[in-house]
Amino acid sequence: MLRTTLIATTATFALAGSAALAQDSGDMGTIVETAQGSDDFSTLVSAVESAGLAETLSGEGPFTVFAPTNEAFEALPEGALDDLMMEENSEQLTSVLTYHVVPSAAMAADLSDGQELETVNGEMLEVSIDGDTVMIGDATVTQADIEASNGVIHAIDTVLMPSGDM
Repeated sequence: MLRTTLIATTATFALAGSAALAQDSGDMGTIVETAQGSDDFSTLVSAVESAGLAETLSGEGPFTVFAPTNEAFEALPEGALDDLMMEENSEQLTSVLTYHVVPSAAMAADLSDGQELETVNGEMLEVSIDGDTVMIGDATVTQADIEASNGVIHAIDTVLMPSGDM
């Protein structure tokens, strides 16, 4: 047990050191590459690739992505994600995903209570801040300011649905 803990701790420090080195050298990945490097966003990455948005979100940007975690996707009603991922529902999947993207880089410090952000799909998201809790629509930001070369990711605990979807 102690050996396993020591190995895990060593691996964690090595990875953290590598990430810090990459950021220091300016060798930061795109939003897609950054999300691909996190186990928390594997469902989101699959959905982005399925919708054909990986190339766009790897582009120049800047973008802010309010990124639902795997747990957020798991909280959807049973079968909802499978339905969204079906080829015949790609337009709806694209609508849902682009509802999580703002076409500018907004760090947490740039957000204010009551602010409205226009998403790539044209709908608005409202920001609400209560103490240390930041909400984007019905979702709570669980990790803010994950920097990428073409914008920023904020992890959220809920998949946001644009009006008319699902």
